[in-house]
Amino acid sequence: MKGLTDILLLGDARLYQSCEPLSPDDSDLIASMTRDLHNALVEFRDKYRAGRAIAAPQLGYMKRLVYMYVDGKSTIFINPNIIGRSEETIVLWDDCMSLPNLLVQLRRHRSIRLQFYDENWQVQEWELTDDLSELLQHELDHLDGILCTMRAIDERSFRWKPTPHMME
Repeated sequence: MKGLTDILLLGDARLYQSCEPLSPDDSDLIASMTRDLHNALVEFRDKYRAGRAIAAPQLGYMKRLVYMYVDGKSTIFINPNIIGRSEETIVLWDDCMSLPNLLVQLRRHRSIRLQFYDENWQVQEWELTDDLSELLQHELDHLDGILCTMRAIDERSFRWKPTPHMME
């Protein structure tokens, strides 16, 4: 089983690759990836006191799957795509499990319309705003080989973020 120590870090070439779509025939792989993604997310939260979602390529799975765990509820997004974006954008400081001590200032769309398959291969469409919108935009970027560092507003849009154990 994969976990925290298997999260790929900034500089790993796999983080810059586009992912392949999944099919209903991949059910065993999806179950395995989901367990690993959940485990890595829980371990990351324990260490860094942050983390709401993780994309499959962050564990080296080059497949279009995102795992989200928010408010005690897990959701998997299979082959997700953004099918609509608001014109309005927000500026925020983004962080990432693949660069755990770095914050990057960037711009995201305030809201998106997301289409994906759920674990039963039913097509879902969600309207997301604000924090969930930016979260899923971040995770979908991973599926396309884009890191938040590549979306920085400018060359001064980076900040060091100490890990919680450094602040104790």
